[in-house]
Amino acid sequence: MKNINKFLRTLALVVLVIFSSCDSFDLNLTNDPNFLVPSQADVDFFLNSIQEDFVRQIEGDADYDANDNWQSGGITNGDGLSLFGGELTRMYNFYGAQYRSAYQGSDSGDEWINAYIGIFADIKAMMPLAEENGLIRHIGIVQFIEAYVLTAMVDFYGDIPYTEAVLGSDNLNPKLDDGASIYDAALSLLDDAITNFQNDVTVLPAIDLFYNNDYELWIKAANTLKMRLYLQRRLVDANAVSSINAIINSGNYISSSDDDFQFEWPATSPTGPDTRHPRYGLNYTATGGNDYMSNWLMNQMMGNGDPRIRYYYYRQTDAVPGAEIDPDEQLLQCSLQGAPAHYNAGGFTFCFLNGGYWGRDHGDTDGIPPDGLYRTTFGVYPAGGLFDDDRFSPIAPGAGGGGNGITPILTASWIDLMRAELALDAGNTADAKTFLLEGLTKSIAKVQSFISKDLSADVSYEPTETDVTDFIEFIGTIFDNADMSGKWDILGEQLIVTAFGNGIESYNFYRRTGYPTTLQPNLDPNPGTFIRSMLYPARAVNANSSISQKTDQAQPVFWDTNDAPVAN
Repeated sequence: MKNINKFLRTLALVVLVIFSSCDSFDLNLTNDPNFLVPSQADVDFFLNSIQEDFVRQIEGDADYDANDNWQSGGITNGDGLSLFGGELTRMYNFYGAQYRSAYQGSDSGDEWINAYIGIFADIKAMMPLAEENGLIRHIGIVQFIEAYVLTAMVDFYGDIPYTEAVLGSDNLNPKLDDGASIYDAALSLLDDAITNFQNDVTVLPAIDLFYNNDYELWIKAANTLKMRLYLQRRLVDANAVSSINAIINSGNYISSSDDDFQFEWPATSPTGPDTRHPRYGLNYTATGGNDYMSNWLMNQMMGNGDPRIRYYYYRQTDAVPGAEIDPDEQLLQCSLQGAPAHYNAGGFTFCFLNGGYWGRDHGDTDGIPPDGLYRTTFGVYPAGGLFDDDRFSPIAPGAGGGGNGITPILTASWIDLMRAELALDAGNTADAKTFLLEGLTKSIAKVQSFISKDLSADVSYEPTETDVTDFIEFIGTIFDNADMSGKWDILGEQLIVTAFGNGIESYNFYRRTGYPTTLQPNLDPNPGTFIRSMLYPARAVNANSSISQKTDQAQPVFWDTNDAPVAN
């Protein structure tokens, strides 16, 4: 169990919440948050710690600050559940010839610690204090967060400790609870949260990092998370669709991008802690980018003329070895190699793309050359970097939006794609198309608004209204002309693009539906079984006699009843 200082730490930073309904506010809660004493065991301190850890659970960490629960990056750069899911669905680049060896039990210990020793332990310690003082708004927020984190852990690990968790010395070996029962518990938590958001109160949280104490929006978010959980288990819950429709009919859910549930990184400090978007902090360095972008996703967006591409990616150069310029073994080893047979057979792009889009293929395990100031990196959305206006100059710390990006968690555009999935599953292709195009329209408008974060951007390179209209019409046309499997592929592809910034959504969709079937395969023709659930962290297995390590990662979570494994 962590000590009282860890329980009571808070954020020493200025946070700006970007929802149009909320004002900016200052979050200087204490002169030195690292030296709080037990007498300062204030519910607001707990709440702030829980809110920060919640976002870290999704997004990871950039500097492994001592006050965070992140200690190392493992095989992935910065970790976070979003990164795991995004890498497996080609939203981000995946490094690993074999799936099993790429994600071992040693690679997600930080996420486990952050959930249990961070979020759940803080909630358990906070609740008696909040109940004693009638702080029901505080309670409602942490109930929402607990529901999200619990179910996300189930989505990645399957059965996890819950009912016996964080009991300290009373139970050092908490049992695993069935994932389905945890989903039920999460839905009950959300119902309780909605009640707590509605009841009369006299004291509000000092800091609400998401909605600035607008509880009509919190209720919409809670209902939206309920919809998401029902959708997630629709293959095993006969009442899931009717439950979703009941919320839709109420109209009390996130249907406008103005109400999106997201976290804005204030980007006020690069250290102690790093308050920039983690993907920005890890890539906008003096030596250039550290992550590689996914060749599959960049090629997908290029081929479709997707107007979001200049916001998602920033190109440091206008030419890639093997494309516009000669192959270069030192900078891009594969530019001197031929594509593997299964890439040729499937017509997949290999190694390089035109136009300076310098990324990597799925499963590329080549060494790391001195290409940090050449490779394509994250742009202005969602990481708060540079808008791509063909300047083709190297990145640097502080460039663009300085890391003032967002972590999207629940957005109106995703809800439209959720409704498209339900319509398509019911065979209603007309409604599926309508919801798909509405979701894309909302997503594009939201993404385009991020141009204001990069004051150095040449706005003449922004897509025109005609560019946007042409793209929407193009997607509608190919959707109309596709067979049913093709329609699912298009929906799956656009889900991955639209969810950029939250790989939890794409990973869940991929396992739930088996689409898209068009994903670039691993470079290794025999990469092993695709990961249906993660191995338990080695430290959890070693410390808890109630947890036995899985034999492999082919074991699906409770809601994943697809007979055939997801394609490698």
